[in-house]
Amino acid sequence: MPSPFPGMNPYLENPTLWPEVHSRLIVAIADGLNPQLMPKYRAAIERRVYDLQGDEAVLIGIPDVTLEQRLASEIAAQNTVATMKPASPMKVRVPMPLELRESYLQIQEIDTGEVVAAVELLSPTNKRSGTGRNAYEEKRREILSSRTHLIEIDLLRSGEPMALAAGQLKSHYRILVSRSELRPQADLYAFNLPDEIPQFPLPLKAEDSEPVVDLHVLLDQVYDRAGYEVVIDYAQAPVPAWLSSWLKQQDTT
Repeated sequence: MPSPFPGMNPYLENPTLWPEVHSRLIVAIADGLNPQLMPKYRAAIERRVYDLQGDEAVLIGIPDVTLEQRLASEIAAQNTVATMKPASPMKVRVPMPLELRESYLQIQEIDTGEVVAAVELLSPTNKRSGTGRNAYEEKRREILSSRTHLIEIDLLRSGEPMALAAGQLKSHYRILVSRSELRPQADLYAFNLPDEIPQFPLPLKAEDSEPVVDLHVLLDQVYDRAGYEVVIDYAQAPVPAWLSSWLKQQDTT
């Protein structure tokens, strides 16, 4: 069963689902590109690693129940402190680092190993202040100051969008295609719910024809293969509110 939305399915943004969606979509993009890129190029899946601690770990997409359980334990500890004798030890927890791995794509020229393009699919870690955003912004600056093309896909409504030189354009989602030879100019595909996800070209070297990425088709394939139709509860009130009436209309057609 395909996704009931003509564009991005907002239920896939759920923090409990998004890490899996992110991983599956990166693989789907690579699998869709490689037959068009080879034998000169190849889409290679790379990973970056973040070490996060404390409240920052909660922000990356761990369900809210984790935060609720942590707060409850802190309250219990505070109450225990108030009733214990001063000489009695109390049980405490030390902060444990959380390792977060994120996938992204590098389009590599096979003969030379040169990275001609980087394809980034943003995560909540990239869009919230902290270690993850700082690390991604540094990597983004490196790419933008190099001869590597940047394709940046943002399918998350929450968080702070990545900066543009001329201010921010308000939209639910966006795809940025930054060609190295045209910087600082770039192409921004901005779209909202329930717009269709626009197709976009993958820039390569000047003499090469450019594959077109149909992200909508790839996302529908991920939705079907992952079985999200049996995981998502469409009876739950979605955000924003107009999605409820839109879904009801689809049921009657």
